[in-house]
Amino acid sequence: MLVVDKSHKILGLGEEQLDKAGAGLTAREVAQQGEVWPAIADLLASRRADIDAFLGPLLARPDLRIVLTGAGTSAFIGECLAPALLRRGLRAEAVPTTDLVSGPRLFLQPAVPTLLVSFGRSGSSPESVAAVALADQLVTDVHHLVITCNADGELYRMAQGRANALALLLPDATHDRGFAMTTSFTSMLLSAALAFGALGADAVAAPSAAAPRLQLAALPLLQALVEQRFGRVVYLGSNALRGLAREAALKLLELTDGQVVALFDSPLGFRHGPKTIVDEGTLGVVMLSNDAHARRYDLDLLRELRNDGRAGRVLALSGIAEPGLGADCVTLDDMADADDLALALPYIVFCQCYALLQSLALGLRPDTPSVSGTVNRVVRGVTIYPYQGENDVSGR
Repeated sequence: MLVVDKSHKILGLGEEQLDKAGAGLTAREVAQQGEVWPAIADLLASRRADIDAFLGPLLARPDLRIVLTGAGTSAFIGECLAPALLRRGLRAEAVPTTDLVSGPRLFLQPAVPTLLVSFGRSGSSPESVAAVALADQLVTDVHHLVITCNADGELYRMAQGRANALALLLPDATHDRGFAMTTSFTSMLLSAALAFGALGADAVAAPSAAAPRLQLAALPLLQALVEQRFGRVVYLGSNALRGLAREAALKLLELTDGQVVALFDSPLGFRHGPKTIVDEGTLGVVMLSNDAHARRYDLDLLRELRNDGRAGRVLALSGIAEPGLGADCVTLDDMADADDLALALPYIVFCQCYALLQSLALGLRPDTPSVSGTVNRVVRGVTIYPYQGENDVSGR
């Protein structure tokens, strides 16, 4: 079921109009997320016994290394999740499959017990499949948790019938048919957060209610941002929200076919050189943390960017209402006490909406935004070479 208003519009546009513009798939997948997330919570609750039986003994091992992996957007799930797992005392690292495949002995430790957590919308990206095979080849004691949206994907099939593997197959609604990962990203992130206990089931209701409200309430602001035609957009977030900022930047790059330059950083890191990109054609978006300590740094950078007067506009996304944030702020209702992982879900919906509307304004077709056809929904053209050890000279 879709999250739409009574006029059957999504972001102010009729579904027929969106379909004709080549945006229907992406628009529906962005809009549906508030309804999909409770279904994810129900699914995880129904699999709780299996998850605990698999993860419980592993997480009890003090020497366990958790490697969160995926390619592109799927890799950024790990970047969002890793800080929360570290906070729980777990040894967790986000390592993209694209790094694991090109440098297996740099990122896989043969003697260290490892849980490889693989995220994949299709589950058939060449690097994702190769990363599992390399972990099996190189790590003596390895286990696999696969979180995917596709029952026909290779990752899901590879996990079947293996004592050292568990696969969580998400509902078909999460398997985005549009080019850009939207529902799949948030659903896999939420699934992993619930599986590892980084979020409790009671944390799902607030973002699920906030997302559809946000799409309606923020529509005038989103339309105004699109009309300003920013050539550069910078997304900033601390800790878990830094990974989210990276995903927001990629979404804008993808859906605008690279016509809008999008960057990401942490608020503290941005001052160390990247801030030089800011000019009058730049939109800055600061994703404010609900963590009191991190938020101080976020607010400092927000004020600094506004006081500099160089950016075309500086917007804040916040779960906490406070007067000092000014008019250029999107505040989410009932999210003041939310963990940043829960806050991330409606935050990214706002960013997805902006990317979608900007894509349409540029005359692109968001469901298939690559005009040249050189960038594809499932990556093509990757040759996977067999790994023959550190003394491999086959490529010389």
